[in-house]
Amino acid sequence: MKPNRVVIIGSGLGGLSCAFILSRNGYDVTVLEQGTQPGGCLQCFRRQGVKFETGMHFIGSADRGQVMDRLLRYLGVTADIRLSRLDPAGYDVVSLQGQQFRLANGREPFIETLARDFPGQKDRLQRYFDLVRQVAAASSLRSLRVADSDASPLNTTYQLRSISDVLHEVVGDPLLSHVLVGNLPLYAAERDKTSFATHAFITDFYNQSAFRVVGGSDLIAQSLTASITRQGGRVLCRKRAVSIDCDGQQARGVLTADGEYHPADIVIAAIHPARLVELCDSPLLRPAYRRRVAALPETVGCFSVYLRFKPRTVSYMNHNFYGYHQPSPWDCEQYDDASWPRGYLYMHFCSEDGQQWADGGVIIGYMQYSEVQRWQGTPIGRRGTDYEQLKRDRAERLISAVCREFPALRQAIAGYDTSTPLTYRDYTGTERGAMYGIARDIALGPAARVHHRTKVSNLLLTGQNINSHGALGVLVGTVVTCSELLTSERIFNDIIKANE
Repeated sequence: MKPNRVVIIGSGLGGLSCAFILSRNGYDVTVLEQGTQPGGCLQCFRRQGVKFETGMHFIGSADRGQVMDRLLRYLGVTADIRLSRLDPAGYDVVSLQGQQFRLANGREPFIETLARDFPGQKDRLQRYFDLVRQVAAASSLRSLRVADSDASPLNTTYQLRSISDVLHEVVGDPLLSHVLVGNLPLYAAERDKTSFATHAFITDFYNQSAFRVVGGSDLIAQSLTASITRQGGRVLCRKRAVSIDCDGQQARGVLTADGEYHPADIVIAAIHPARLVELCDSPLLRPAYRRRVAALPETVGCFSVYLRFKPRTVSYMNHNFYGYHQPSPWDCEQYDDASWPRGYLYMHFCSEDGQQWADGGVIIGYMQYSEVQRWQGTPIGRRGTDYEQLKRDRAERLISAVCREFPALRQAIAGYDTSTPLTYRDYTGTERGAMYGIARDIALGPAARVHHRTKVSNLLLTGQNINSHGALGVLVGTVVTCSELLTSERIFNDIIKANE
């Protein structure tokens, strides 16, 4: 008889998508969320009437029949959200010391647009683009194919080679190579550490198509929560898990801070592996496993400035803008006080169809956790004047950096709010407020990855920490985790049926 009761810790995209799939297939599912609203990095917030994203600012591959569209249809989300397309002629704009380059959707537009800036590099651009497509397509999960293994020779090769190494070989031209990695804040890539495969997956995902969710990505969380409830599941907020109860062989349930006990036949931790280790004292999680999780490198954190604009003063910017006041996007995480910020990502929010004027935007720059670590453990909103002064200083620096490219911006700002790695740590439970969880350093090989299974046979992990960054990486992780209970063939067949 199959296990029936599933308790999922964490209501980010990974937790909610697992809950949707399992409740749809007859499991009795309870999602435990420590915060006041479900969604994790899908959460949004309002300040003085302006709505802001916290994590999933835009998605890719969402045109009809593309991989994200197929997954969203399977999850029953498409009826509840509207998408606003980013500019196909330049969904990403990369500025290197004031010189701007556009990344266009589709193979030919992408190559032709960049070839106008690099007329002698068209053949190399073709070679680069085709390699990106080949590496991305080699993943059976990302192309939603049933396969015995994702370890194809091509996939394996480029999981072990760095972005910088491959671009030096395939592209050669330093400036063009820097343009091609101009969007590296989307996955916090590091020179000589991040695999080319990661770059290929992200590049291909957004190159196929790019969209913002009209009204905010929390609508995805709301849609999934409503579907889970209709299917007999529960999404419970203000339920902070404090321990996973285990006997000598299995997990038996989850205890929350309010003293409630939630019995379970299966426990899925849609949280950082470090949080799982803290919650589970079972001897089946060996000391070596605990030490390895504790030693895993994390991606860098970020400092965000959420801008509120004066009415009808800022035209809606239908692309993402990556600004660098240095020759290369690399090494922006290696700053000192005098050199920060070395780069930033600037975006607007889409609040309505056919938007003409922006209500708000965000500027994101890297921030090391060490800058805010001394306030760790202090309550939100009561961290003292030194912390507030640090945030004001960083906000003004980021705004000044953006104003070099957008001189009229400062006069259009009605006000702003900020967040630091501490904010992300407190609201999402990520280790050290990392932007994308565990960093996949090619030097560590398989040791940089955490498997979705644990030595506790009915205790599983899901989310970007067991697969890869971003919305697609999380949903692929969901398929991997749920396949332990349903098989991948069954899930893929259901995806096909949902898209007929």
